Amino acid sequence: MIETEEEARAFTASLCDSAAMARLERLAELLLAENERQNLVARPTVPHLWQRHIADSAQLLRHVPRETGVWLDLGTGAGFPGLVIAAMRPEWPVRLVESRKRRVEWLEAARDALGLARCEVLGERLEKIDSFAAGVISARAFAPMPRLLELAARFSTKQTLWLLPKGRSAKQDLDALPKIRRAMFHVEQSLTDLEAGIVIGGPVQGGRPEARHDP
Repeated sequence: MIETEEEARAFTASLCDSAAMARLERLAELLLAENERQNLVARPTVPHLWQRHIADSAQLLRHVPRETGVWLDLGTGAGFPGLVIAAMRPEWPVRLVESRKRRVEWLEAARDALGLARCEVLGERLEKIDSFAAGVISARAFAPMPRLLELAARFSTKQTLWLLPKGRSAKQDLDALPKIRRAMFHVEQSLTDLEAGIVIGGPVQGGRPEARHDP
């Protein structure tokens, strides 16, 4: 379990190279500066930025052994987890969905400052974005599971991996699904919070569940 900022940095560094760590350090600087202008992250979490936000995002890479196509991050907000993933894996195509104008501007500025050429910010509501096949779909605080699957199913294929950090509501969110969909997912313990979980699974095609394919 990751309990300190030092442990969070060491864990994150174990998943990427020194260039990626430099990008993440820069991202942290940019975020802290912007947080004085808009509330990107809750102020009580600022002293624990690496544990609560960066390592919390980075841990998703443990479930993705190789590039799996476009990484689609829903409701990216301040860039978690999508912008962290893009900074750690700049060669991967990452698309960040965020509809709030000020957040979109922040994401675009941070992306450009970090030189993430393959990271695209989609500044629209998900409903307005044209369908495409996603290799990974992530969402940290986007919507309850039933609504999330309803909105995002059209981006899923038989190979899509769903990575959904749901915090302390992981089991409750999963239990809210119909039984046939619930069977497609499972909850993994978060490494950054003893009470938090990550819902992992898939796929859902066209709103109809298919048999689960392990990543």
